[in-house]
Amino acid sequence: MNNSDHLQPSAVRMQDPISPDPGQVVRHFRQIVLWPLQLMPILDDMPIQKHCDYIQTQGFNSLWREVEDEFTGDPALFQERHYSEFITFLPSVQRFLYGEGTGRGTGVNQESPIRVFRRSDIAKVRMTYPNPKADPITFEVAHVDLYFFYDIDIVILAMEIFADDLPLTWVEDTMLRFARGYPTYWESEGHGGHCLKKAEWLTQDGTVLAVSDYENKEKYLSFACQYRAPCIASHWEFLFEPLVLHHSGKPGLIRYRQIESHLLPLMAYLTMDNPAALTRGDFIRLGLAAAPEPLDSLPYSEQHLCDFEDRYVYDRYWDEKDCERPGTRFICSGRVFTEVSDRSERFLVARKTGLEQFRHEYFMLFLISHFHKAAMLMLSDRLVDALNRLEPGNLESVRHFRRVIRQILGVFLRFTHRYWFHDVSDHTQVKELFRMTNRHLETAQLYAEVREAIEDMSQYLDSDLLRRQGETMVRLTVVTTVGLIGMAATGFLGMNVIAEADSPFVRKLFLFLLVLTLAIAVTIYTVLKSRRLSEFLEKVSDERALARDKFAAFLDVWRTKHDR
Repeated sequence: MNNSDHLQPSAVRMQDPISPDPGQVVRHFRQIVLWPLQLMPILDDMPIQKHCDYIQTQGFNSLWREVEDEFTGDPALFQERHYSEFITFLPSVQRFLYGEGTGRGTGVNQESPIRVFRRSDIAKVRMTYPNPKADPITFEVAHVDLYFFYDIDIVILAMEIFADDLPLTWVEDTMLRFARGYPTYWESEGHGGHCLKKAEWLTQDGTVLAVSDYENKEKYLSFACQYRAPCIASHWEFLFEPLVLHHSGKPGLIRYRQIESHLLPLMAYLTMDNPAALTRGDFIRLGLAAAPEPLDSLPYSEQHLCDFEDRYVYDRYWDEKDCERPGTRFICSGRVFTEVSDRSERFLVARKTGLEQFRHEYFMLFLISHFHKAAMLMLSDRLVDALNRLEPGNLESVRHFRRVIRQILGVFLRFTHRYWFHDVSDHTQVKELFRMTNRHLETAQLYAEVREAIEDMSQYLDSDLLRRQGETMVRLTVVTTVGLIGMAATGFLGMNVIAEADSPFVRKLFLFLLVLTLAIAVTIYTVLKSRRLSEFLEKVSDERALARDKFAAFLDVWRTKHDR
């Protein structure tokens, strides 16, 4: 998809840095935060929701504008990097990300099932850290996008920020604190645990648009007590407008709810003069977004991190023996995707491990993986909600449950054939990084669990339908049995026992209506009592079979005595 903006690194520098080690300065730092959210149905009877259409039709264009990708614009503006991004992926993934053009001979342009909306009022973000010695840092905002997916009630926020010449410890602190939706606890000083002391959205001229409220402990406690759901920080809530949090009293047509924890998925890109100088602890903190620690220390125990390199590190283009130009190291833990490179322009161009690949190919890889996970969590949540609303003794509730499960089954089948991919590319590096991300996110396991749950629901509905059909057939059989008695009686009456053939028309009409009324009443009564009548007939049949068995046993005993 479109990440067409190419802002030059020009972030506001820090003031009075804390004497960083020259070998531990990040020359360029870029972070992309993703936030998958579940969209609530606008209309319950609509199996396919088009939430993004309401953004355009409800007069919200002042905040969000739809982004046209490179394939729908002027072919003269289609650059080599767009082509390189396109051919990275398999044809099925290409159709998912970019749609199909008019080359099929039909003259119809099939659009991508992804629609992207962007807001441009937020140009910078100023972060204030809990460390009193650290001055606030202002990062440039490359873009803020919302990704909508056709037929899937999922929206993913993507926010990209960047800065230059930052001490490594401040980069680690930013990765730890910025991508958090709400605090999980509060420090003794009052600010949210592991959160920024303050985050501010700024316009290009420095005007403050929104400020975080991590320190507002009472707000989060009262919200969780009232709605049984966590509340998100005020600056993130501002970012989603006009979308509103479902568990809140705010009015809004498009409502969302959280499906993951407060830890938001993030991607980080770092270039350094000599990344080989980083310690093992530095790489672990960058790969797991852990808190900064003193040099040569580990954020967790050695026993827990003994297989860190085997599980999380991808070193296809990394050479530890080359102290001057070690190359590029990828660290992927599922939630965090980190790329650390040296500043060798020749190496970045030759290996295609530079910033452009990070912002496009690897971003798409990361987006697809987290979209898969979010979609599975959304479907699982819908199943749980449908079960919670089911009242087995309420016929209307059962019908609604059956309709909802059928809709979820249809959504899952369309998701499987439209969006589910085991591999996204034949390029070795992209393929292996995608598999590594999915392995840590456990998307294949989630997919299997959701499919099994939906199959169980579908089997339940099928068995319930067969049971109802069986009951209907039994009732029809009972009605037919009773009807045979009525047919015999009317047949007897038709043998001129009661001669009314020459009676006046009015008398015959009266008798006809009388018989018709009695027949309808008997039929209705039979249907109402069909279950009891069925049980009575079954009992009579069992009694007859039992009597037959007893008579047969008596004959056997009599014959035995007679033979003697």
